[in-house]
Parts: sequence; C-alpha cells; structure tokens
Amino acid sequence: MKAEIIAIGTEILFGQIVDTNSAWIATHLPALGIDLYHISTVGDNQGRLAETLGRAWDRSDLVITTGGLGPTEDDLTREAIAEMLGETMTLQPDLEAALRERFRRRGAAMPERNLKQATLIPSSQAIPNPRGSAPGWWVERDGHTIVSMPGVRNEMYFMWDEQVEPRLRERSDGAIILSRSIKTSGLGEALVDEMLSPLLSSANPTIGVYAKTDGIHLRLSAKAAKRQDAEALLSDLEVKVRDILKDIIWGTDDDTPETAVGAILKQRGLTVATMESCTGGLLSSTITDVPGSSAYFKGGVITYTNELKIASGVPSTTIEQFGAISGETAMAMAAAVRQRLGADIGLSVTGVAGPEPAEGKPPGTVFIGLATAQDQRVTNSGIYLPNRAEIKNRATVYALLFLRRYLLGIE
Repeated sequence: MKAEIIAIGTEILFGQIVDTNSAWIATHLPALGIDLYHISTVGDNQGRLAETLGRAWDRSDLVITTGGLGPTEDDLTREAIAEMLGETMTLQPDLEAALRERFRRRGAAMPERNLKQATLIPSSQAIPNPRGSAPGWWVERDGHTIVSMPGVRNEMYFMWDEQVEPRLRERSDGAIILSRSIKTSGLGEALVDEMLSPLLSSANPTIGVYAKTDGIHLRLSAKAAKRQDAEALLSDLEVKVRDILKDIIWGTDDDTPETAVGAILKQRGLTVATMESCTGGLLSSTITDVPGSSAYFKGGVITYTNELKIASGVPSTTIEQFGAISGETAMAMAAAVRQRLGADIGLSVTGVAGPEPAEGKPPGTVFIGLATAQDQRVTNSGIYLPNRAEIKNRATVYALLFLRRYLLGIE
C-alpha cells in the first residue's frame, strides 16, 4: 500500500509551528507494511488544498491528513476533500446532537460555526474524537482512502491509536517493514557511502546514509511478509555493515553519545568530571540527562574566564604561553578538574563559540582535553560553523564520543 501524508496549516508554512505530526505518523506506518512515498505541507487555502489532495489521490492508495478540521473559517480540510471528489457536504443529525451535547456538558453555548464539524460527504464516515470537538473523516472511493485527523497532537495520537491504526492493520497485506539505525563517527558522509557501495545496490534490504550532529547515521530497512523474515534480512545486512565499518560504529537505534559513554563508565566502575568553557555547562547537562548518571559523574565546573580557570587549578603559565583556546590548556583543564573533584577521568572543552573570533582563532575552533592519572590527550574537533548554539552542541557531542573512543582503546 502506497501512502502519502499531508500536513495542513498556514502556521506550518510560516514556521510558527513545526510539523511533528507527520514524523510521528511516518514512524508508525512501517509496522503496518505501508510504504510512505510523499509528505506535503499546504496552507489554509481551499483551492491549493484540493489540488494537493487530488495529486495525492492520483498517486497513492492511502492519503493521511492532519489539521484543518476545526470550526473556524480557515479550517478547510472537509471542504477541500468534498471539492476534490465532487461531492456535497451535508449536516448529520447524530453528529450535530453529539456536538451540542459536548458543549452542554461544558456549560457553554455552541457557536453555529461548529456545525461544519458535524458534516459528511457520501464517501466519508466520521472517526470519533472523544478528546475534541472535531471528528475525523474516513473517506473511501475507487480503491483509495483518505484519513483526516485533527492537528491537535493529543487528539490525533488518540484517534490514531484507537481508531485509525486498527482499521489500517485489518487492510494490511500482512507485510512488515523494519528499520534499524547504525550510528558512526570519525568519517565523513561521502567516505562512509563509498565504503558501503557494495551493499547500496540492494533493493531489499536497503541502506540510507545521513549526516547528523553526532556523526553519520545509516538506516537499514527490510520488508517481508513476516517479522522474523524482515529481522533476518536486517541482521544479515548489519553483519556486513559492521564488517566494513568496524570501530567507527558507536551506537544503534535510540543510543546517544551520553548513554553510550554512561554505559561503559558504569560497567567499568569509573567516574568522570568536566571543566567547560565555550560549552557553558552543556556537556555536564547532557551527561546528567541519563538516569542514574550520579553513579559515574562526579560534577562539573564552568570556567568561562581565564581567572576562573586559574582558580580551578589550570596553571597561569599554560594560559599565558599557549592561550585559553589551545590543546595545552584543554589538557590542563581536564587534569585540574580530575584532581579537584577526585574523578578517574577529567574531560574538558575550550573553544570559540562565536560569532566573533577569539585569540586569533575563528568561531568553531574547539579543543577537547582528557586526563587520567596516567594519561593526558587532546583532540581538535575543528568545527567551523556559523551558529553559536550548533557549535556548543557539536562540541558536546564530540567530547562524549572522544571519551568513548578513549575508553574502548580506539585511536
């Protein structure tokens, strides 16, 4: 079954809200064996919406829409579907009665404008919405289906779980699509793609290569009539991928750098402490996003000025000779916080978050230091990005992945 999602709302086109509904629905289709080929966004304009619906109707078996089912003048999903199919909307007495009862229970008079929410066309059925005033529409004609749900997240989620997904599952041919993510770091997107080229021509299972903040991700997907067959296809492909990429793989699926590092530290009974400059506490915050991180995280120090770096144990001569933004200072920061907080490992970040250069170095220059009782090392993550928040975020990710590689003995 070929599917398409249409997110409806001018506020999405204006960037006032982010369309998370489409992404959420997209994650639920593979388990039903439904292939999603297109996602569209269209504003609150009946003509453009009818045109978008018509294009989706022609090329897809299933069209799923969110938004535009409210009572206001610019809620036009019903009208656009009716126009596209050439059918007439009529008021349904049972839906009207339920709507009026909903307002009565709330002790409010129902505006007559809400009556549009009690209409159907001949090809549609109402999808109950106990969490809101807008029923959904289930439309079937000529072998095609449109499922229209509210844009309000909790209403849409509930309607999907209770009404839509069970009906779609009944119509599924029994096939299932499974996906697995493999996460890598250390090599660029083009090089990873080139290394995997012998596997990329496969039609099933397939591999997609994507650049992310925490490295290059691979999406492995397989489709089969039975879950166990799809799982077997994925497992065979994963073995081949791991054989090629080896130790640049750091995680799978829901793994994050902080969970990956935390698991190793906890397993080995090691502790870490941080000293941060340009990341301003983001590294410590990210580490402590993991439940139970108190077992291995001693604490952190934010040394945003040279004076505080020195007061926290960084030799003033190091800063004077090499500058605050240097590999030498990064290592000294890591050594100082390790000793001061009594941790097994010290981890530090110093750099230029921007937007202006500092110490003659461009924004995005970042040094990450690591120190143990026996070892000190540094990496220059070499991030040259224009966005301050992105620089801080990437520096945090790279620091955690640097620590992971050290813990695993990966050079």
